[in-house]
Amino acid sequence: MVLQYSILKKFMVKICIAYTHHKLGDLIWQLPYILAISSHHNTKVDLVLRKKTQAKNILRDMPHINEIYYNDFRKGLSYWIDVFRLVKIFYKGKYDYVYILDKVNKPAIAAKLAGIKNIIGPGIGNQKKWLTVDKFLSNEDWKMNYSEQSQKFLRLNSIDLKEKFPKLEVNIERFKEDNDDLLVKGKKIAFGVDSFEDFKMWYEEDFIKLANLLYEKKQFDFIYLICGIEKSHIAKKIIDNSKKSYFINCSNKDLSGVILAIKNSAFFVGNNSGPLNLAAALGVKTFGLIATDPVSELKYSRIKPITPENYIDNIWIRDREGMKELKPERVFKEIIKFL
Repeated sequence: MVLQYSILKKFMVKICIAYTHHKLGDLIWQLPYILAISSHHNTKVDLVLRKKTQAKNILRDMPHINEIYYNDFRKGLSYWIDVFRLVKIFYKGKYDYVYILDKVNKPAIAAKLAGIKNIIGPGIGNQKKWLTVDKFLSNEDWKMNYSEQSQKFLRLNSIDLKEKFPKLEVNIERFKEDNDDLLVKGKKIAFGVDSFEDFKMWYEEDFIKLANLLYEKKQFDFIYLICGIEKSHIAKKIIDNSKKSYFINCSNKDLSGVILAIKNSAFFVGNNSGPLNLAAALGVKTFGLIATDPVSELKYSRIKPITPENYIDNIWIRDREGMKELKPERVFKEIIKFL
């Protein structure tokens, strides 16, 4: 049996997938395509990602993912430091294939220097010089959203995509020990109240009004306020101005705490940001507050978007004032309709 396993292991294809974006939401959008590559080769894959994604924590329970490595993708003098760190990862891994899910040159250069025989990426711009394939996305394709780009990338490389919606599997039992303060009794829901981009953020007073409307209908006992530590003032403002004790501030939690809070929620309501995509991928009923960016970007997710009346898609309004067009009463009615 040991000999059979050794022979089998010898002939197993080794795959590494690199993705350079730092935002959690962007990584979640790529989960179906990582799964598709794994299924195509019928083997687990290794990943190279940014540390800021906290991927070693949130993706460790995914059955098709093996090792996860962190690498920076910096510019200037640090550029070649990061390249040679990638070379070391690729060379040590002895990979048969390196896939790159965005247009960044660095992983392609490193794979070439490491002697990887199959280097596959979208090939936009200079990246194509370092790839071993001859089919690439066009410069016009870069105008598509990330999901559409990755879907075309897979088609060009004859890789079947069976599931377009992101799905994240986690064992939340391992998150409970360090986050027992979140395990309160009663019905919980979650509000995602911040975003990397301020123009996507609904106003604090509107979250307060929505909470009042939902509380009157006995839809919750507690609300988790999900936001990053750098925007903890948003959660604090909601709590202070509402004068309600049912809010639970999660701004001091890492992704393990955020995941535990979301999984313990009956539903999630939030801005178009990482936690919104995370909630949908975790299988929690999810409502997205969309007013200043294209709702069509969410078509490959299980997010239920809520937009203002007379909303026009595919228009960017890079001004937070535009979020005022989305009224709490409308959001409330849309949520109740789908509960």
